[in-house]
Amino acid sequence: MFSYLYYYNWSYLVFMLPCVIISLICQIKVQSAYSKYSKIPNSRNMTGVQAAQHVLMSNGVTNVRIERVKGKLTDHFDPRSNVIRLSEGVYDSTTVAAVGIAAHEAGHAVQHAQNYLPNKIRSAILPVANIGSKLSWIFIIIGLVMPNFGNIMLDIGIIFFAASVLFTVATLPVEFNASARALRCIRETNIMQENEYAGARSVLRAAAMTYVAAALTAILQLLRLILISSSRRR
Repeated sequence: MFSYLYYYNWSYLVFMLPCVIISLICQIKVQSAYSKYSKIPNSRNMTGVQAAQHVLMSNGVTNVRIERVKGKLTDHFDPRSNVIRLSEGVYDSTTVAAVGIAAHEAGHAVQHAQNYLPNKIRSAILPVANIGSKLSWIFIIIGLVMPNFGNIMLDIGIIFFAASVLFTVATLPVEFNASARALRCIRETNIMQENEYAGARSVLRAAAMTYVAAALTAILQLLRLILISSSRRR
């Protein structure tokens, strides 16, 4: 038992501690980029809501509502109600960061309207991933502490956890594509000068790296659980 606990703690240091550090670095970069470019106004004095409307109109999407939502960096697109929700610091703001973030969320709405395949795959995985994220750790914890049938419970937990990992990985192409759509529209329609475009790109790239860090963390956590399960059978 003690040797198993030693392996459990050792595996955490090897697999998860680097991910914690990487995630913290990514969060710092997001906050830094947002803080910098949320102080720089765009030359066209375009607000976040106007930027989102511009991306939608440029792609022929007309049935999406845009609403204000409380909080900082709480911007998101809700495909269930077909609504883009922009945070208070983005909706009426005329900064470079606000335009980039709003355009990104509009990019998600365009994906939904155009039936972007990776987005459909991600949506299909979502219900299973929700169940997996809620149940996985219940089975995993029970499996770790139960002397009898522990391996079976642990394996069930790992299967559930794998579903949530799959969703995290499937999110990557969706997020990168939404940013690519936003930046392409910004550049092709000249709603920003070159230096402003570079600022918006920096904000979106920093945000994208948080998804990469989350996917890496999820994959390594899954690998760690598989190794722990294997070690219990030796």
